[in-house]
Amino acid sequence: MALIEKVNVVALLNVSVLLSGVCVSSEVKLRLLQQTEGSSTDTGSDVKEQLSSLKMAALPGVRVLLNLHQSMRLQHSLRLINVHLRSMCLPGKVCTGPTKTNEFKPPLNKANESLLENLNLMGVDVKKARERQPGVFRKAFTNEQGLAQFLQSKGASRTVIAGIVSRYPRAITRSIEHLEQRWDLWRNIFMTDAEIVTILDRSPESFFRSSDNGNLEKNIHFLITLGLNTKDLHRLLTTAPRTFSNSLELNMQMVEFLEDVCAELGGTNPGEFVKAVISRNLYIFIRSIKRVKTNIDNLKASLKLNDAELLALIQGSGAEILDLSNEYLKNNFSNLQQKMVSLGCRKADIKNLIITYPMVLYIGSSTLSSKVDCLLKGGITINQIIEKPKVLEYSIQNITGRLEELKKVEYDFQKKGINILDSSRKRFLAKIVKLSGSPEI
Repeated sequence: MALIEKVNVVALLNVSVLLSGVCVSSEVKLRLLQQTEGSSTDTGSDVKEQLSSLKMAALPGVRVLLNLHQSMRLQHSLRLINVHLRSMCLPGKVCTGPTKTNEFKPPLNKANESLLENLNLMGVDVKKARERQPGVFRKAFTNEQGLAQFLQSKGASRTVIAGIVSRYPRAITRSIEHLEQRWDLWRNIFMTDAEIVTILDRSPESFFRSSDNGNLEKNIHFLITLGLNTKDLHRLLTTAPRTFSNSLELNMQMVEFLEDVCAELGGTNPGEFVKAVISRNLYIFIRSIKRVKTNIDNLKASLKLNDAELLALIQGSGAEILDLSNEYLKNNFSNLQQKMVSLGCRKADIKNLIITYPMVLYIGSSTLSSKVDCLLKGGITINQIIEKPKVLEYSIQNITGRLEELKKVEYDFQKKGINILDSSRKRFLAKIVKLSGSPEI
């Protein structure tokens, strides 16, 4: 019996230490064991009392062990996890943290569960939102309800709000104070709340991308000092909103660079030059100075332009191609040159084509070749294309359809020219009706 009692004491001591966190000193252990070995009736009651105390201390740990065992059996039966038993390291602290090979992944926190519930109630496409900006769903605090109420107060419908959050979920991280400040800044440019709502519906990034209202205000003021009007700012905000999230210093550097280009090419009005370039190329502020400079240098070298010709090209329609990647612009020029030379054109013809219609360099080489071949097949000469290069602006499908309609009415391009191809759909159809001799409907 003494041996059994001793075993019970040791077992209870170990269980209490491992599962209940009860710290039992070695002296206490020794004294209890000594008391157990001595079968004195005087000490028997003390041992029983201390054993009872240890049993009570170990009881919570035993319950934890039983619960853990039941949970592991349930999880194994449901095939939710694979349980690997590992040997314990004793004596020492019990390591309950994750191992390197099987790290613990916490469940979705309450904040995220609440967020998902709110977004579903708002009609948001949660799948699309997750794909676009997954980091938003890991934030502990969001303001989706405040955002919805704010936009509703500005006239946005439930559908519009759901669309905004679906395409740009970061919008739900903005505070009401931030939203009100930004709205007031935009109202300095737009006439009504309805205009802003329309833009947010079409391009939510333009409004929610930047979180720095102070920087936005500085950029608006700076751009106004350049002579840009409300219409220009309107176009910048809707087309290249990143302009306003740039630092003021970065935007100022681009302006200074353009002013230097104007001066180097003999321009007398740097301010007007800068304004013209920005008005024609809204993406200029979101491109690097290095890219723009390289494109200018390549145009000058490739087309053999003098300073006056280059200045006129850049502040004219040529401004639109300055933001292209250097390699894309260079390759397109090379492919255009090869195609035109193969059709018997001279370098002067190519230069004239690009100066007249610089956007031809925007068109990919394979697409451009297909368009030219389609026009030539339809009875149009290469010289006519050089004289009216805007016909290349239309899609191959559009060009093919118009050529077929004109063929039906036996239209003669050599006598009447190709201006008819460069006209609105309404005017083109009216012309076809007139040429066919059919009564208008």
